Amino acid sequence: MTAWPTVRLSELIRHRKGSITIDDATTYKLCRVQLHRRGVILREQRSGAAIRTKKQQVCRAGDFLVAEMDAKVGGYGFVPPELDGAIVSSHYFLFELDETRLWPGFLEVVAQAEILQRQIVAKGSTNYAAIRPASVLGWEIPLPPLAVQKRLAANFVHARAALASAEREIAHQEDLVAKLKQAILQEAITGRLTAGWRAANPTVEPAPQLLARIRAEKARLVAAKKLRPEKPLPPIPESEFPFAVPHGWEWCAATYPAYLIPDRDKKIPTSKILPRGKFPVVDQGKVLIRGFTDNAECVIKLDGPIVLFGDHTRESKYIDFDFVVGADGVKLLRPILISPRFYHLAISSVRIEVKNYARHFKFLKEAFIPLPPLQEQTEIVARVEALMERCRELEAEIARSRAQAEALLQAVLREAFAPAAAAAGTHVES
Repeated sequence: MTAWPTVRLSELIRHRKGSITIDDATTYKLCRVQLHRRGVILREQRSGAAIRTKKQQVCRAGDFLVAEMDAKVGGYGFVPPELDGAIVSSHYFLFELDETRLWPGFLEVVAQAEILQRQIVAKGSTNYAAIRPASVLGWEIPLPPLAVQKRLAANFVHARAALASAEREIAHQEDLVAKLKQAILQEAITGRLTAGWRAANPTVEPAPQLLARIRAEKARLVAAKKLRPEKPLPPIPESEFPFAVPHGWEWCAATYPAYLIPDRDKKIPTSKILPRGKFPVVDQGKVLIRGFTDNAECVIKLDGPIVLFGDHTRESKYIDFDFVVGADGVKLLRPILISPRFYHLAISSVRIEVKNYARHFKFLKEAFIPLPPLQEQTEIVARVEALMERCRELEAEIARSRAQAEALLQAVLREAFAPAAAAAGTHVES
């Protein structure tokens, strides 16, 4: 069995030129190409009077639409039937297919297999930011007989429909797990998770006494010039509490049981304090650990567990590394006399809706968190960790389901370019 011939698109498609003049009294559909070969969709509907550029191109169902600037990132696809008659600007190129030689569905298979994408990245002038119609016409594709094209296209449609169905179910499962995790957090910070534990341990130090010890420790740090004096906080009115806490718990300002590591302590030359090694890197403003580096010019010495809070993401992260690299975009909070892991859970439960990045941490300072006795904090963390581990197992199962669903589509793509198997009528098994 000989391989399928390779053919330039210039032999199979035609660049359709021409435009219409927009009528102010008419309403038009405007479409756009999604990146990464995710198809052509409706952008919006707009009256002609609101369209500034009066010369526009008209799409026809089945047209191959290529974005001048975005083709390099998969900005091409086919116009669906519901967008027949939609308009696009001159920054798009429209191509009609010779369906006696090239079946549209097969060209979609070719596109999804990244055969076109590899040519955009690798070849001559298409390496520039924008491409031209001649670039598209110069792309090459394998061309099996039309009957084989149609069958492979049908296999691909079936596989993609199955994947879409699986994705909907997977998204539903992911939503359920996210709600479960939120429910676990809510049970933890309201005290319902450890109601039985409290009944069995009635003599632990209550939170008001713990807060008194935190206040004394802060005073000691201020006297030792390790902490700046803070303005006294006014009493919190009960009417502002989101919910009632159990006996022995207390409400406090979200940042009160911790102190902010000052900027002057954030950068320490590695050569002065420790030999070079692999240090975790904190993404600027994202509160994420994104890997390790062994050539940092400076690191942050943490001396124990700490909680990071990011203004841009409004999220927190617990870390227990001795050193990290690059935390200019986040706030570093060191808990005082409480469980760092519980503190992370508590401030993670604070809902921050301020849109101004600069105000996120200020909002956190003005928010409240429930504070249980120290021993109960440890119990809460242990129970939450056990439940979250189960959630992680569920997430891993969901990830496996997604991988299995995607494997079917990839199998169809592999089959599409195995001429012998295709000619023999082999079908991909799910």
